[in-house]
Amino acid sequence: MTTPAATGRIAVSAPPATVYTLVSDPGRLADVAAEYSRHRWLDGATGPAVGARFRGTNHRRGRRWTTTVTITAAEEARRYAFDVDFGPVPISRWEYLIEPTAEGCVVTESTWERRPGWFRIPALLGTGVWNRAAANHKNIATTLAHLKAAAE
Repeated sequence: MTTPAATGRIAVSAPPATVYTLVSDPGRLADVAAEYSRHRWLDGATGPAVGARFRGTNHRRGRRWTTTVTITAAEEARRYAFDVDFGPVPISRWEYLIEPTAEGCVVTESTWERRPGWFRIPALLGTGVWNRAAANHKNIATTLAHLKAAAE
């Protein structure tokens, strides 16, 4: 995988399993995420497993949009990752790495850009964001701070 477009890290005074439960449950992740607000499982899925899909709803400054999320990694208390698509268009890849420490764990949240260049204008119109890497850097900082507060 290439270098992430945006990434952040935070120390959390909670067990890795607690943090994993928060990031791998789309409903609980919505409580701490900056843009993501809710989900609906698809194709009979009921929980985080590789290949499971859900429809995610996002919001930003009065705009709302939905995407399809496919879970690509679900390693209990260690790693959770997913790909985001808008219809047939790949948008991004997200990953949470959870490393145990003596005090709890360190969480790294990263995202990789997957959308094609031609999709920048439609994405701008839908989300109001031109510089997605800068926006995601801020979103990651916000999400990690909320995650820390929720876990501790």
